[in-house]
Parts: sequence; structure tokens; C-alpha cells
Amino acid sequence: MASIQEIQNEIVEEFSMFDDWMDRYEYMIDLGKSVPVIDDQYKTDDHIIKGCQSKVWVHADLEEDTVKFSADSDAIITKGIIAILIRAWSGQKPADIIAADTAFIDQIGLKEHLSPTRANGLVSMIKQLKMYAVAYQSQLN
Repeated sequence: MASIQEIQNEIVEEFSMFDDWMDRYEYMIDLGKSVPVIDDQYKTDDHIIKGCQSKVWVHADLEEDTVKFSADSDAIITKGIIAILIRAWSGQKPADIIAADTAFIDQIGLKEHLSPTRANGLVSMIKQLKMYAVAYQSQLN
């Protein structure tokens, strides 16, 4: 299994192939189509990420000793953003997710190309995924 850092480096490399931000948005939308789709039973207010202007639902399961995320959103760009995070962190150990830095997001230039509300939503998504990891880490201890 690739480490979080290796996956994040892959994502940075993929985004660097596109010079134009419109192409990067297209790529993000494509990534959104590959996100493991959340089961309808989790499309509830308990699973909504607060602080996002569009609706984003995230669910996490502990499988053996790794966290598996699934998600969905009613907005294609937002779904692409959560897909990037899930790709980097799903299937990893909780402690590794907690320790993971998010510099790769700055490296692909995501924050500076998002509206302030979407950038806040991105921060909320990161916090929520890390909170799931913290909860599961405490179960493993």
C-alpha cells in the first residue's frame, strides 16, 4: 500500500500536468466521479460537513486497522475536492491520517483558486476526516 505522502505526491504530479486551471477543474470533476459513493443511509445531517456551502456527506468505517472513507456532494467541484482528500487518506491507518500534512493542497494550488466559501469548506473537510481518524485511533488504543 502506498503511503499518504506517496499518494499526495502522485496527486501533485497529476495536477502539474495541466497548465490551465480550467483543465485542473475538469480533472477534479473527473476525480469526483471516482469517489467511493456514500451509502444513502448516511446521507443525513449527522454526516454533513458543516462549513461547506454545498452539501457534502462523509462516512468513515474502520476496516481492520485502516479508515475507509466514502462521500458524496450535490456539487461537482466539491465532490472533486473531497475525492482528492479521500484518495490520499482512505485505506490508511488513523495515526497516519492524523499526522498527515496538507501541503499537497497548496502545491496543487487549490486554495488560491477556490472561492473563500469553498476554501473554508475544504478546511472543514480536512478537519472532519481527521476527526474520524482521531475517533478510530482512540478505539485502537
